[in-house]
Amino acid sequence: MIKPFKINILNEHLEDIYNKVKKYPWHEIPDDGDWQYGTNLDYMKEISKYWVREFDWKKHETEINKFSNFKTKIDNIDLHFIHEKGSGKKPMPLLLCHGWPGSFVEFIKIIEKLAHPERFGGKEEDAFDVIVPSLPGFGFSSRPSRPIGPRRMASIFNELMVKKIGYKSYLSQGGDFGGAISTWLGYDFPNTCKAIHINIMIVRHPDGPQTQEEKDWDEKFEKDQLTENGYRIQQATKPQTLSYAMMDSPVGVAAWIIEKMNSWSDIKNNDIESVYSKDTLLTNIMIYLVTKTFNTASWIYYGRREEGGRFLPKNGHRIEVPTAAALFPKEYLEWPPKSYAERIYNIQRWTRMSKGGHFAALEQPDLLVKDIVSFTKVLR
Repeated sequence: MIKPFKINILNEHLEDIYNKVKKYPWHEIPDDGDWQYGTNLDYMKEISKYWVREFDWKKHETEINKFSNFKTKIDNIDLHFIHEKGSGKKPMPLLLCHGWPGSFVEFIKIIEKLAHPERFGGKEEDAFDVIVPSLPGFGFSSRPSRPIGPRRMASIFNELMVKKIGYKSYLSQGGDFGGAISTWLGYDFPNTCKAIHINIMIVRHPDGPQTQEEKDWDEKFEKDQLTENGYRIQQATKPQTLSYAMMDSPVGVAAWIIEKMNSWSDIKNNDIESVYSKDTLLTNIMIYLVTKTFNTASWIYYGRREEGGRFLPKNGHRIEVPTAAALFPKEYLEWPPKSYAERIYNIQRWTRMSKGGHFAALEQPDLLVKDIVSFTKVLR
């Protein structure tokens, strides 16, 4: 059964969050800190002041509620999702999958552009039925009984699309863990997930790099990730320990997430607001806070480790559904050579973007929408 859902966070809950921000005991760091040690102290003070004085959660809550929100139960998880039916006679079903530290609100600004392209200078024939779920344990979806990874989430999303909503086939798009979920949908459910569009390559071939170009990429990738592995290892091994601090500290959650939004994005002049407004950053952060899901959202790293990490099965197969790859230049998980990707995916579109980073739907929504539309023209 699918039930309509509306977000309505009680004012008492909001006031509790704002009071904790107001009372945060600010500490000092070395003067040359900038962002090199982590989230910049001056910026955290600045955005926290805005948070309690000017940020209006209810405004963004209203914006979310303009879309048709629903909940349905799958594997004892109350799964939240937006379902925006597209224009025209035959809109293509499109599943949009977010990751960590994002949320379903990453896609708020592109839902209407995809569902109703004629409102933005496009063609009605290019419309999609857009489905945007909150990952299990994230946002307004309830948590699984224990950590699960992207492969299990792919199974849940396939059930949502096919058994709950009733589509015979669909396309899946994603970045971050959404890219992994889309990958597993193409791998495990090719009869229903007919194509995938990814703006990250988060999985790895079990046989490793083969050519010298691929080996050079792999070596560089590992070096580049040395300063990024800390949060990943923590969340993949001891997420519960981290949660005791985070669940009681809105500023802590904000700093943990903002650091990633800064270092993984196509920032200009070391200014995070060259890409994201304070409202954009805080709305995403508030999704974690008002739902108290920072802990269970981090479980996805633990779940992925149990599922085998980045690697596809050793004796597995190539993903044969048509695949589009959108390569944004500031993606912090650098893309491999195309030859490596083609041993994993049936690459039908390989687009090098002019700008943008990890959070494609937020950073460069029009470039992402254009690439999805162009890819699916040959699939319709």
